[in-house]
Amino acid sequence: MDGIVIIGAGESGTRAAFALREAGYCGSITLVGAEPHLPYERPPLSKTINGAQMKLICAADALEAAGITYLKGLSASTINTAAGAVGLSDGRVLRYEKLLLATGARPRRLTCPGAARALDFRTHADAEAIFSGIAPGQSVAIIGAGLIGMELASVLRGKDVAVSVIEAALRPLGRAVPARFAEKLHTRHAAEGVRFHLDRGVAAISDDGVTLTDGSVVHADLIVGAIGVLPDIALAEASGLATGNGVLTDNCLRTSAPNIFAAGDCAAVAQPGGGYIRYESWRNARTQAETAARNMVGAAETFNTLPWFWSDQYDLGLQVAGLPQPTHQIVLRPATEGELEFYLDDGRLVAAAGLGVGNGLARDIKLAEMLIATDISPEPGDLANPAVNLKTLLKSARAA
Repeated sequence: MDGIVIIGAGESGTRAAFALREAGYCGSITLVGAEPHLPYERPPLSKTINGAQMKLICAADALEAAGITYLKGLSASTINTAAGAVGLSDGRVLRYEKLLLATGARPRRLTCPGAARALDFRTHADAEAIFSGIAPGQSVAIIGAGLIGMELASVLRGKDVAVSVIEAALRPLGRAVPARFAEKLHTRHAAEGVRFHLDRGVAAISDDGVTLTDGSVVHADLIVGAIGVLPDIALAEASGLATGNGVLTDNCLRTSAPNIFAAGDCAAVAQPGGGYIRYESWRNARTQAETAARNMVGAAETFNTLPWFWSDQYDLGLQVAGLPQPTHQIVLRPATEGELEFYLDDGRLVAAAGLGVGNGLARDIKLAEMLIATDISPEPGDLANPAVNLKTLLKSARAA
């Protein structure tokens, strides 16, 4: 056997490699990455005015110092679960004692005529193609008003590029962002000059631009598809692992093969009440990686971390902790830098969100996360009153 092999050198795969060493694993670690770069973080691609900025997760000497063999520009083509072997795109075969699938997700693609004209926005190469192909005064049509599409819109407006956003739903940011904050961000984008085409699908894409289902045409110099992602599970499916909306794992991140684990955007984790949930976020990728790494070397940790994500659009910062639902009681709280929303389920605090200038609400959201962890059922009036310190509530909750 040849130690541990990790397929996927994104946030999850790379963090897992280092976490294995931190957990005391002394065997060989091979990290396989399809891109020709050192491992890098994806969030800065859509969150910074610098555009295709590459923020490395680690330097080459850090990989070498940790004894991690990094095979870049290669993908895994087969997994032989019986033999414990991975076939690579260059013909090599790697033997493994344990295997981690951190294959991430791939862009969901349009299916209309001319769909190939729309650029993806997932990798550093995608970002370079977009930002090198557009200049101030030109125009971009973004298909999809989710977080990635809206973040890209804000970056492009900062570069004096005309932006049109096309969305089949009635409003932007409808899937993940609380309704009030989604509306505030929509209003800010409109004030910045973004043109929205809502409640309309895409009929075709041509040299003239994007033809919508109502017959209108959105003219653009460049078109970007940002309609979400799909878990990259083809390799797992072909190898006979259990899959669904992701590679199915137990709550320790072990797949249907006992020596194969999965983490990050590709993993769908079993829930206590039944079913599986797949989370797409930077923090989730890191936390699952660390949990999987420790479990691969003998621990039995249950993955049970509160979901959290953030988004930067113009000078506004959005953070959401937990999973807000329409059925939750919403408590509003003004703050110096913006405003907060708390979400109660039968009186119990289960989620929180904040929208404000820059990172001004980060401390409040962190305190809210710690409050949620205490399983507190606070007085709604205390949450709504900015004169009641959240840190004081936390101390009281912990004392109780």
